[in-house]
Amino acid sequence: MSIEKLIAYFDRYIPLNKKEKEEIVSLFFENNIKRKGFILQENEVCKHHTFVVSGLLKMYAVDRSGTKHNIQFASEEEWINDMGSFHLENPSRLYIEAIESSVILQIKKTDLIYLFTHYRKFNIDFRVIIENKFMEMQNRLLQNLIYTGEERYLLFLRQYPTLSNRLPNTQIASYLGITPEFLSKIRHSLSKK
Repeated sequence: MSIEKLIAYFDRYIPLNKKEKEEIVSLFFENNIKRKGFILQENEVCKHHTFVVSGLLKMYAVDRSGTKHNIQFASEEEWINDMGSFHLENPSRLYIEAIESSVILQIKKTDLIYLFTHYRKFNIDFRVIIENKFMEMQNRLLQNLIYTGEERYLLFLRQYPTLSNRLPNTQIASYLGITPEFLSKIRHSLSKK
């Protein structure tokens, strides 16, 4: 059952008691997203924190020329949302789309605030989750500023060891900020080493 995976996820941080598990069951709801389905589109307000039970999602922006720029991937047991839109309730500039058919669990902002105010454990858990995502984004920004395309690709493989087999070159290249052709050259060069 999907909710059991979320409970097991939280139990790894700080084990939940029976009442906390009941709250999780009552406040999170399951959603099945087909491949290429959206859970967020540009100009919508992000209303949920999303936990991936199975499948693979991507968050991206589209520039003025129509080019997609991947910002984040979320596979099993990872979280995804547009944090700025979620907290400020502003229209998003981002899309969150399923790369694979996915099963997700979502919680609304009001329900998340309820968990924070009534259960200290969830406040701590989500603080750790958000801090980890912040560090991930900060590292990614630094990588884009100071590393070569090849170095960024090697760091991607270290960070997402299973995704390289699940994503086409175009998706990885978009995330790395390089062309698919250049990524092919990098892969070819690395295979010779």
